[in-house]
Amino acid sequence: MKIPIVDENDEIIESIDRLEADKNTELIYRVSYLWITDTEGKILLARRALNKKHNPGKWGPAVAGTVEEGETYESNIIKETEEELGLKNIKPILGIKERRKGKHNYFAQEFLLILPVGFNDFEIQTEEVTKVKWFSEEELKKELKENPDSFLKLINEKIK
Repeated sequence: MKIPIVDENDEIIESIDRLEADKNTELIYRVSYLWITDTEGKILLARRALNKKHNPGKWGPAVAGTVEEGETYESNIIKETEEELGLKNIKPILGIKERRKGKHNYFAQEFLLILPVGFNDFEIQTEEVTKVKWFSEEELKKELKENPDSFLKLINEKIK
């Protein structure tokens, strides 16, 4: 699989093999992620599969994926949502885009989706996600305080 490599302005420079990109932490790539809430404000999080190279077993946004060659942020999140959760024909709401630096170097485009209360009709792709769970804000804050290492840094930053 090839992924686009971008500059500091998020302009595509080239596309390279994903495995090659993982070896060079200087390269900047693109990631999309989807926050799913229900109409009462509960947040759906996904626990990453234990075989994932990055952050195995940690709770993160409902859906996330690395943008592949030929995809936009939006087409990527629509594809990933169908693959990981079985949700088809979603119309995600565009959120913020952030430049993230650290162990991984990327632009992260956020999307939002609101589902009805009680929705649980997910078809989970177990190679990507071990489970999904709805959290109330209070429950999530408590879990973050008690088990911060069980969550991606992104969750800690968003919920505080």
